[in-house]
Parts: sequence; structure tokens; C-alpha cells
Amino acid sequence: MTDDDDVTPRATMPRVQVRRIRKASEQVADQLRALIIGGDLPAGAKLPTEQGLATEFGVSRATVREALTGLSTEGLLRTVKGVNGGSFVTTPSPDRVRDALNLAVTLLSQTNGVTLDELLEVREYLEIPAARLAALRRTGDTLREMAEAIPESPLELSLGTQFVHNRDFHKAVLHASENTLLSIAAEPIFSVLQTRLSRSEIGPAFHRTINVHHRAIHAAIASGDAGESERQMREHLAWLSPKYRRIWHEFQESGI
Repeated sequence: MTDDDDVTPRATMPRVQVRRIRKASEQVADQLRALIIGGDLPAGAKLPTEQGLATEFGVSRATVREALTGLSTEGLLRTVKGVNGGSFVTTPSPDRVRDALNLAVTLLSQTNGVTLDELLEVREYLEIPAARLAALRRTGDTLREMAEAIPESPLELSLGTQFVHNRDFHKAVLHASENTLLSIAAEPIFSVLQTRLSRSEIGPAFHRTINVHHRAIHAAIASGDAGESERQMREHLAWLSPKYRRIWHEFQESGI
């Protein structure tokens, strides 16, 4: 009997999900990262040599080197050359974490990994409480930082300079909240929105209104009125949201 004559019912194969086998270097990096995060390898600790790690993990030195390079890029390791050099555990700085998050949020927004509504929603959750905290924790320095970001005559400035002032004011409010995590989380979202806005056609009335809003927010924070500071920031962001939506949709339609 030939195969063609075989009338045995064929079983239907269930859908099988093929899992990608992770590279050895990724597995080594995962284990080292877990040791660092778990505190088994504290900040300042020196890792064994590449050869020592290769023996420990049962992989090649090239694999270890690739893993260490990845962890260095993440800001978890720093490499020191010389006789007493090697790979040392380090703690990522707030600026480095902020930059990494900024890049990630930017790339996600460009590929529609996050929606505009999600960005606007999270911004409200972060910047409105930040204004409240800024009123409660304000100092002379942080109030001056905010004031310096509000130009006396915004319409006399170039469009690019106006956007710099706008960015600096919101960063100053976040700084005044004295909550590093708020600043780390909020600044990248603001940066993505600002980038889209700065590439659009914005009339002078927009920046004139921005200036009025920023002065009102600054005055509320300077007075120490947490509720009013929160209200002013909420109204400011509510006014901005439809502008962002219009510009965002223009970018999508133009294919930019």
C-alpha cells in the first residue's frame, strides 16, 4: 500500500508557539543583572576577570565580553583600564535613567507603541501633583529657576527659544517638587510632546497664552497654595491637550 492509499486520519497539530532561544551573552547578562539588582553585587564591587566569569558560566570570553558591554550600556557597570582595572558595579545616575526613558518613550511614540492619549493622561498624573508638591516644598532657588524660564517678552524671541523657555519652566516645576522619580518619569513625556509641537506651525497667540499660564502657576506655587497650584497646572494642561491632538493628527496624516 502506498502513502496515497493510506486513509488513516491525520491528527490536527495544535498551534505551537516557537520560543526564541536567548543568546548565551543575554543569559549571562540576565544573571549578573539579577545579582546587581538583588544586592549580591553591591555598588563598587569588582567583578571577576573575563576569564573567571567565562569559567564560572561555562561560556567563552567573547560571550562574557558581550554581556559586560550590554550591562555597561545600561549603566550597571563601568570599566576601568590599567593594572588595577576591571569591571565595577555602579549605580545609574538620574540623568542616565531619564535619558534612557526619554529614548524609549520617543521610539514608542514614533512606532505607535503608545498613544497620544496615554502620554497626555500620564503627564496629568505626574505634573499636576508635582505642582502641588512644588508649592509645599518651594525654595528661593527653585522659585527663581521657574521665574527665569518665563520670558518678559516672549514674542520678541525666536520660536526655538520660546520652546526652550516652555520646556525649562516645566522642568523647574518638577525640580521644585523635590521628587526625583517624578522628574525622571515626567520629563521624557513632556520632551516627546514638545518635539512634535516645536515642528508645527504655532502662532504668537499660543506662546502669549503659555506665558500667562506659566506666570499664574508660578504665582500660585510662590504663595504656597498647593490647591491653587494644582488647579492652575490642571487648567494649563487641559488647554494644551487639544492643541497636541490637532498637531499629532497632522503629523500622522502627513506621514512624518
